Amino acid sequence: METAYIKTPLGIAKLVGNEEGISEFIVLNSEEIVTDVIPEVLEDAVYQINEYFEGKREAFSLDLNPEGTDFQKRVWKALEEIPFGKTTSYLGLSKTLGDTKAIRAVANANGKNPLWIIVPCHRVIGSNGSLTGYAGGLYRKQWLLEHESPFKQTSLF
Repeated sequence: METAYIKTPLGIAKLVGNEEGISEFIVLNSEEIVTDVIPEVLEDAVYQINEYFEGKREAFSLDLNPEGTDFQKRVWKALEEIPFGKTTSYLGLSKTLGDTKAIRAVANANGKNPLWIIVPCHRVIGSNGSLTGYAGGLYRKQWLLEHESPFKQTSLF
């Protein structure tokens, strides 16, 4: 496995992968040293991540290889289907997976997503529209949703 630490507008993020795909992309709450030379196997991922943050990319085209249970992988696959700039609720995601009673398990799997922004778990909100739990912190979730919003807020001052 190769690892790179890259700078994003929301902090330093750790990217891990190999020829089989990206297995981890997480934002850190600590200051790691940014990787000077990106391993070749991670170059395309870094390029696409930078495009996303620059507002030039709405979807990722990467081979993914996250570790998780079969159920978690089903949830993460369903997250990939949420369009850029759109949101769904945990209940809506549970319905997509065919079991509304699995809402807690779906929320738990969502919270264990190891592929920050690539698998867009930030697009899942509470049924009442609230920004509920987010492993990276609610301020990051809000930033990401505003970044993807087709309606940009402008300052009056």
